[in-house]
Amino acid sequence: MLLTKVPVTCATRMLKANKVPYVEHLYDYVDKGGTSHLAEVMGIDEHLTVKTLIFETDAKKPFVILMHGDWSVSTKNLARHLGVKSVAPCEPAQAEHNSGYHCGGTSPFGTRRQMPIYVEKSILELPKIYINGGHRGFCVEMSPADLVRVLHPEPVEVGLKD
Repeated sequence: MLLTKVPVTCATRMLKANKVPYVEHLYDYVDKGGTSHLAEVMGIDEHLTVKTLIFETDAKKPFVILMHGDWSVSTKNLARHLGVKSVAPCEPAQAEHNSGYHCGGTSPFGTRRQMPIYVEKSILELPKIYINGGHRGFCVEMSPADLVRVLHPEPVEVGLKD
């Protein structure tokens, strides 16, 4: 599915309201293509892409974890960091309910529900990132410093290189 025009989303509204400079990118969305597909069609290093994942604790408290596209989350280390028994990705319907976005189009900006946000620390050292803009087939290129300025995420070191 290729969008023909840039969508206006809760994410882009939030970015504009916070005067965040960003570049909009449309790409051909493929179901389950993930960040590897995005990187391939954009001709960029997948490490610069950032996944927005909606997780929950064993007490069903939702939160956002931002991870490099080519890494996965160590749930064991993340649970230890949070001081909980376990963490796991939300079921797709619950993730959509918490975020207000369809899976494959989830952005950490402008979520329906206020949730704690965690970011893999090394993402903050990148020169730029490509992160979902709130719609399938739409991402924004921006500075990690602006992500921090707007979202105030807690840096964590829970990434596993795939």
